[in-house]
Amino acid sequence: MRATTAFNKMLAIPGAHVTGVVFTPTGIVVDLGRRAKRLRCPCGWSTRAVYDCSRRSWRGLDLGTAKVFLRASIRRLMCRRCGRVRTEAVPWARPGARFTRDFEDVVAWLAQRMDKSAISRLLRCSWEAVANIVTRVVAEQLDDARLHDLYRIGVDEVSYRKGHRYLTVVADHDRDGAVVWVGEGKSAATLGAFYEQLGEDGCAQVQAVSMDLGAAFKKATDAHAPTARQCVDPFHLIALANEAINKARRWAWNIERDKARHAAAQAGPKRRGRPPAGSPPPTRDQARWVKHTRWALLKDPEHLNASQLQVLHELRRSHSVLYRCWQLKEGLRDLYRLADPADAPEHLNCWPGPAAAGSPPSSPCPRPSGPTATGSSPPCSSAYPTPSSRASTQDPPDQPSRLRTPQRRRPHRDDLPLLRRTDHPATHTKVRRTAFKA
Repeated sequence: MRATTAFNKMLAIPGAHVTGVVFTPTGIVVDLGRRAKRLRCPCGWSTRAVYDCSRRSWRGLDLGTAKVFLRASIRRLMCRRCGRVRTEAVPWARPGARFTRDFEDVVAWLAQRMDKSAISRLLRCSWEAVANIVTRVVAEQLDDARLHDLYRIGVDEVSYRKGHRYLTVVADHDRDGAVVWVGEGKSAATLGAFYEQLGEDGCAQVQAVSMDLGAAFKKATDAHAPTARQCVDPFHLIALANEAINKARRWAWNIERDKARHAAAQAGPKRRGRPPAGSPPPTRDQARWVKHTRWALLKDPEHLNASQLQVLHELRRSHSVLYRCWQLKEGLRDLYRLADPADAPEHLNCWPGPAAAGSPPSSPCPRPSGPTATGSSPPCSSAYPTPSSRASTQDPPDQPSRLRTPQRRRPHRDDLPLLRRTDHPATHTKVRRTAFKA
């Protein structure tokens, strides 16, 4: 089989045939001949008039360890539609590209799964070439019809670079969360650019917009789509509930720590050495145990390990206020687990009442009753978020005004030695030679 025939079958280039193959130190150069006689502008206009002609090469997919270059004559034409001289479009490469379509499609596929630096090392091209290829492929594959028939959309920001660089991402909930628009920044002007591109008719047909609790997206939606219902996404709403649980956990931890300090002060100075025989075992540090209940209260019940489940069972058996907080959070999370969305209003109306009483519908554990182990619990309406508004940050009337008790200052002691420092910066040697003044 001739080399030209073999490369014709391997490359399968549309609209061209292989006229010659040259093996060079830099790679394999494949010469191509065009079949079409008419010149076609990238805008679609065609003509037979040739403005001028030149020789150009395009990088193709590697053949083993050798690079492959396609070389062909390319012509320019005077396009009447564009009103200027343009280079003709070739079927094996995109307009303005020095890489073949197959090469650029592979780069675009890899860019979805790995970073640009790794792609440049794998395919032996520059980092800038990878960035330009991604731009061309996205511009060609981007369909304007993606902005048609948008009824329920979601808006959120994502960080893409160090230094707080963000992108605003708009997704279509009716198409399984398909991304329909991306803009740089996370301000109201960024989302406003999307609404302007959507147009007045498109904004009028938007029925619901899910977003976070920031003011920027709400401001843009109020200005461009005032008829759309604004919804809070589950991630940010449950994050508020977790923040409220953390606040209650710190409150309970401070109470247990104050009780331990008071008991230690009543018991007097601690005895040194081994405890005498027959003495009771040392009691557990309750404040430290309450402090380390954080992940048992915040994690999804499906992801709890055995020790974290044991923590929840112990909180339930002790009728702790933290267990009631966990029940409130899981009752709120069940709002997004309903099979029928029509049941959401009924679930939302009965969520605070039964959960605050100690038996939410979603609780997998028996109903606790009796006094709490950490004293009176904070009211649910003030410590946890409600569906209609954000969580209140006011402290309950029976809770101390500060979550962390102020640390006691060390009493001044005139009889303690004072460290005498020299005028020069201290070093390890000078610290060893430092004298103490009696």
